[in-house]
Amino acid sequence: MIIMTQVRQRRIRWCAGATTLIAFLVVLGPSVEPARAQRGAKVFLAGAHAIDVSPTEFPTIVNGSFLEKQADRVVDPLFARCLVLDDGTTRVVIAVVDSCMMPRDLLDEAKRLASAKTGIAVDRMLISATHTHTATSAMGALGTRADPAYVNYLPGRIAEGIVRANASLRPARVGWTSVDDFEHTHCRRWILRSDKMRDDPFGTKNVRAHMHPGYRNPDFVGPAGPVDPELSLLSIQARDGAPIALLANYSMHYFGDHPVSADYYGRFAARMRTLVGGDASFVGIMSQGTSGDQHWMDYSEPKKDVRIDDYAAAVAQVAHRAYEMITYRDSVSLAMAEATLELRRRVPDAQRLAWANKIIAAMKGERPKSLPEVYAHEQRFLHDDPVRELKLQALRIGDLGITAIPDEVYALTGLKIKAQSPLPATFNIELANGSEGYIPPPEQHKLGGYTTWPARTAGLEETAEPKIVETVLGLLEKVAGRPRREVVDVIGPYARAVTASMPRAYWRFSELAGTHAHGGPVQGTYEDGIALYLEGPTHAGTDRDHINRAVHFAGGRMTAAIDSLGGTYSVEMWFYNGMPVDVRPVTGYLFSRGRDGDADAGGDHLGIAGTAGAAGRLLFYNGNVLRETLTGREEISIKTWNHVVLVREGEKMSVYLNGRTEPEITGRARPGYAPDTSQLFIGGRNDNIAGFEGKIDEVAVYDRVLSADEIAAHYHAAGRR
Repeated sequence: MIIMTQVRQRRIRWCAGATTLIAFLVVLGPSVEPARAQRGAKVFLAGAHAIDVSPTEFPTIVNGSFLEKQADRVVDPLFARCLVLDDGTTRVVIAVVDSCMMPRDLLDEAKRLASAKTGIAVDRMLISATHTHTATSAMGALGTRADPAYVNYLPGRIAEGIVRANASLRPARVGWTSVDDFEHTHCRRWILRSDKMRDDPFGTKNVRAHMHPGYRNPDFVGPAGPVDPELSLLSIQARDGAPIALLANYSMHYFGDHPVSADYYGRFAARMRTLVGGDASFVGIMSQGTSGDQHWMDYSEPKKDVRIDDYAAAVAQVAHRAYEMITYRDSVSLAMAEATLELRRRVPDAQRLAWANKIIAAMKGERPKSLPEVYAHEQRFLHDDPVRELKLQALRIGDLGITAIPDEVYALTGLKIKAQSPLPATFNIELANGSEGYIPPPEQHKLGGYTTWPARTAGLEETAEPKIVETVLGLLEKVAGRPRREVVDVIGPYARAVTASMPRAYWRFSELAGTHAHGGPVQGTYEDGIALYLEGPTHAGTDRDHINRAVHFAGGRMTAAIDSLGGTYSVEMWFYNGMPVDVRPVTGYLFSRGRDGDADAGGDHLGIAGTAGAAGRLLFYNGNVLRETLTGREEISIKTWNHVVLVREGEKMSVYLNGRTEPEITGRARPGYAPDTSQLFIGGRNDNIAGFEGKIDEVAVYDRVLSADEIAAHYHAAGRR
C-alpha cells in the first residue's frame, strides 16, 4: 500500500528544541505554592528524590499473581521516585512507586500529607505504580489481600519523598525526546484458532484471545493488538548540565523477578545514573506506559535466554543513545488538568452470583486455591461496589504532554491518544492515581481472555476505554490550549495505484477504533470478532516509522452494500491466512457476495480450500444449489501475505494471485446471487460458514473488469516483484 494511519512513530523526536511557544498558560483550578525569598523573575526549578519504600515487617504479602504469595526478604529495594517541577507560576509533582498497583484512597492520603507540608495542590500531583509483580501488596486483587502493615506505612513514605524533592528545588533546564524500541516490547495477547478456544473461569468456552501463548504455539494465529514501541524521555538538568533526574516511559508490563523486588524498573534507574554520569542525588525513573497487552517476550520467535539485568541494561542503552541528543531549554511553562469520570462495573447477574456464593460457602473461609475460587470472590466485590470514580489527568511541560490513567491500558489505546494529542509529543502513564483494572478496547472484549474476565482487575463497563480516551483527550486540549489532531492516512504508491483505477469502494482497514470500515463513499461495518490496527503487509514506502495496518478476522466479518454492482465486477485484497489447511473442509472464506443468512449460501465465494480437497489452494464456490467449484494450482503458505484479485465477467471467472498476469483460477461459473444483490462480506461467507482466520488488508471493489496488466501494476506498486 501505503495506506497507513500516521501515529508519529518517528525514530527520534526532538521536542524541547522547538521554537514554537505557547502564548498563554492554561491553569485549571487553584495552584498553591510556598513563598520564595528574593523571587524576582520567574525561574524554572526542579527537585528530585528517591525514597526507600521497602517493607519493614516480614513475612509480607506479595500480589501480582492469581493466588496470594509471601516473601521474607528484600531482593532489591523498592523506591518512590519523586520529581517536582516549578515554572514560577505552577508547581507539579510526578511520583513513580515500585508497586504492582495502589488504590486511589491510599494515593489520595499520600497527596494530602504531601500537600500539607509543601503547599502544593493535590490536583497538581501525579502518582503512579511501576507495576512490578514482586512488590508488597498495597491493594487487594484476585486471590491476594493487601498487606495491612504496608498499607499503613506507604502513604507517609510517598509523601516524605515528595517533601524531600520539593526541598531540593533549584534552577534547572529541561528537555525531552523519544525513540522507537521495537526490540524490547511485544504484544503478549494472541488470538487462538477457532478450534482451539479455551474456557473462562466460569466454565464457558469463549476465550478467543489470551495472554502468553507460548513461543511459536501453533494453537495461536498471531497477536491481538499492535505494539507501542516508543521509549520517551524527560530529562532534568541543573543549569550547569549536571543531571538531576530522568523520567522514562515505556510500554512493557514487567520482566519478572523474585520478591521483594523493584523488577527491571529499579535496575534501569540505576543503570541510567551510571550512563548519564549522575551523582548520588540523581533520580532515574522508569514509568509504566500503556502495557496492558505488552511484554518483553516475542512469541513469534523461538525462546531466548534473557536475564533481567541484561534486559534492563539493553533498554537503558537505547534510552541513553536518545538522551545524548536531547536539546534543553532553560524555561518552559507548565499546565495540569484533572477530571473525574464515573463508570459502572460489569456486575454478576443472579445466576453468576449464586454460582459464586456456592463456591465461597464451600471454601469455609479459606484463601482461594483455584481460578474459580478467585473469580467467585471477585463477583462479590463487583456486586458490592458496582460504580467506580476514576481520576484522570493531563500535564503539559512545554510542548510535551503526559497523561495519567488509573488502569491497565492496551497499547492500541495509547496509540490512539498519541495520534490525536494536540501536543507534538505525548506519552501515557498507566496505573496512575489509582487502579481500576484493564480497559480493553470494546472490540477486544468480544475476544475474551484474562484481561476481559470480570473482576476488580478487569471489571469496568465495555465502553470504559472510549470514554477514558475521550476524557483524556479533552484534558490534553485544555492544557495545550488547542484542539486535538485528526488521524490521517498516509497515501503511498500502492494506494495511489488503486485509487487511480477508480474503485467503487476502497477499505483500507487502518482504523484505530470503532465498528465502521471507511471505504470512500461506501462504509462497511465490522461484526464482533475482529481486532484492529495489526501490522499489515510491508509495501514500498512502509517501514517501522509508518506501519501499514490491517484487520485480524477471528469470527467476525466486515459487511457492506454496493448498489448496482451488476454481473461484471472485480475484488482486490491482501490476505494472511493463519489457519492450518488440514483442520476443516474449507480453511476460510475471504470474500462473499450474496444474501446475508442464506441457508443455501447462494453467491460468489472466494476462499482457501481445506480437507474437502485441493487443501491450501484458492477456491471459488457459487453456493449449495449450483455447486460449481473452481480451484487454483498453488498451495498458499500459512502466515504469509498474498495479493489476490477476483474478476467476474458474466459467467467467466478469473482469480489472480500475487501480481501474475496469468490467472491462478480461470473457468466458468454461473452467478449464485440474484442480479440485484448488493451485500458483500469480507472475512467470511454470507451464511457465516468457515470464517477467515487471519488478517486482511486493502480491499477494493470495482464495477468493471480489472485487467491483468492493472493487477500486475498494483502489485508492483507495492514494491513486490
